[in-house]
Parts: sequence; C-alpha cells; structure tokens
Amino acid sequence: MIDHAATDSFSRLHRTFTTHLGIAVGLAWVTTLAAAIQAPWVRNIRALMDPMATRVESTWSFLFAMPVVLTLAWLGAVYGRETLRELRALPNDAAEFALAAVVAFAVFYLSIDRAISVLLIGG
Repeated sequence: MIDHAATDSFSRLHRTFTTHLGIAVGLAWVTTLAAAIQAPWVRNIRALMDPMATRVESTWSFLFAMPVVLTLAWLGAVYGRETLRELRALPNDAAEFALAAVVAFAVFYLSIDRAISVLLIGG
C-alpha cells in the first residue's frame, strides 16, 4: 500500500525546503560563531564600521539576530508542517516554497554579510 501523504508535492517540497534551510542555519551559525571569536565586543559596533552611522547596535545583536531568526524559521517549518499545509498564501505549492526560499536566502545573506563585516574589522 502506497502512502499518498508521503508522495504529494507539498511533502516533497517541504522536505527539500527544510533540509536546505537547516543547512543554511548551520552555515549561518558557524560563520557567526567564527566572527564572534574575533569580534570587538562593543556597545556600538556600527560606529567602527561606519563613523557616520547614527544607529547604535551592539556586537551581540549585530551578529546573532539573523541566525536566531533563521533558527526560529527552521524550527517553525519543521514542527509546523501540518499548519503550513493548511495556511496557504499562494495556490501553487512550488510558488509558495519559492517565495519562502527567497525570503530565507535574504535573511541568510544578511547573516553572512554581517559576520564577514565583523571579521573584516576584527582582523
């Protein structure tokens, strides 16, 4: 007997998406932790990167905000599978997962970009 729930497009796309998002979460955390080792732990790290910056952001929030967001998104996707199946934003599964992938990639890119910025000023 074939289990149709395991072979439908949502399940296949969800499995692929959560696998790749999990890899991105791991890479974001590794890069962030590597940057945290070399980071100057200051109250306003933005002033070190851009002396004209008016926004104050500590090293802690600058480095760890995006990996935490990615981790929460990954956990929500993994443990909220059936909720995501019911809450549909788009009629097409592929388009919905493509939109989610674009958003996840943007957050991943920001996480890596911030970590590299800190590595450049720390090294």
